[in-house]
Amino acid sequence: METSQNPEYPAGVPLLEAAQVDVVRGGRYLLKDVSLTVRAGEHWAVLGANGAGKSTLLSLLGAVEHPTAGAVRVLGRQLGKVDVRELRAHLGHVNPRHPLRSPLTVRQVVLTGVTQSIEPDPFRKPTAEQLDHAEELIHTLGVAHRADSAWTTLSQGERGRVLIARALMPEPRLLLLDEPATGLDLTAREQLLESLDGLRRRFPEVASVLVTHHLEELPETTSHALLLRDGLVTAVGPAAEVLTTELVSDCFRHPIRIGHSEGRWTARTRRDAP
Repeated sequence: METSQNPEYPAGVPLLEAAQVDVVRGGRYLLKDVSLTVRAGEHWAVLGANGAGKSTLLSLLGAVEHPTAGAVRVLGRQLGKVDVRELRAHLGHVNPRHPLRSPLTVRQVVLTGVTQSIEPDPFRKPTAEQLDHAEELIHTLGVAHRADSAWTTLSQGERGRVLIARALMPEPRLLLLDEPATGLDLTAREQLLESLDGLRRRFPEVASVLVTHHLEELPETTSHALLLRDGLVTAVGPAAEVLTTELVSDCFRHPIRIGHSEGRWTARTRRDAP
């Protein structure tokens, strides 16, 4: 897969920039003074407790919502000054709560990524190139044996990998993942993380932002992290510098011992905490 070389998005420009962003709803700050820069090939984790503002931040980065104050630039374009439909064509958004209810096959679901619609567009038939691309992604994500199976018969883990393939159909520059391991058992979670690591190595220019509140759900290829607490950034930077016992404990307001082995993180309550 090759990313688009649209001259309107010159090389070297950050894929995402949030500068001193506030989001206020009903008089309450969901995000306050949040700044973040994501560049090509970086793989970010956004962590925090429930209600910290993680999904709100992902909605801004995905050009779904606009900030109350501050600026968000996606692919060099500032929200509020550009048609967001143009931006979304370059973003792959993976939502584990995909609202599909009809029994489309895996292949059909992946192909809806071309139009970014829930159901197939009856007026647009996929090209031979798009069909080949869908088959490649289905194989890469390890669901080729289910290509003709109905969406309604898939396990939660299989659905997650199918949705990643769907998000990659338009060859996006950025992949946004909103708690992709939600509801997965141990085997399905590990298969998902292996798939993400494989994709990141295969397509090194594609960046990603993954939202979660479990460190065990972070792929080995995670390069950067941002910690959120009550809508405020408590730490941001390279993952090795941010995902520490002290900073994670402060973010979650709980004494947590962080471990890091063979590229993966673990989190346990600190028994020696006062």
